[in-house]
Amino acid sequence: MIRKAKIADSKQILDLISSWAKEGKVLERSLNDIYENIRDFWVCVKQDKIIACCAFDIVGWQDLAEVRSLVVSKTHQGAGIGKSLVKKCIDEAENLGVKRVFALTFEPNFFKRLGFKNIDRKELPHKIWTDCIKCVHFPDCREEAVIISIK
Repeated sequence: MIRKAKIADSKQILDLISSWAKEGKVLERSLNDIYENIRDFWVCVKQDKIIACCAFDIVGWQDLAEVRSLVVSKTHQGAGIGKSLVKKCIDEAENLGVKRVFALTFEPNFFKRLGFKNIDRKELPHKIWTDCIKCVHFPDCREEAVIISIK
């Protein structure tokens, strides 16, 4: 079941993100950051356990939002959960009047299958780089920027 995250989900979200961050697949997030941004998160729950999550973040004053911290537990990959979470973010963007959604990712082909297209990171606002300086890969980032326009 996919639903908006609750405060009580924060520790499980942290554990899930941390497991992928240790492999260098996503940016690490602190428990405090998750608590402060819990309203941004969507989660997939199976038998009272969070098996996937994704955050949807509005970027500044522009008509732009970001899909962040998309992770699916290793035992549940390939079941369409990541796709469903991204679609929830796109639906939320549409409901809010956001015109474009982007992601910085090591898995651009996943997003391309959902209609995203590559974009030069330099075309994105400087605000997104505030998280980049916290990343272990900074300044030699290997993530690709992808974007989709919302109808």
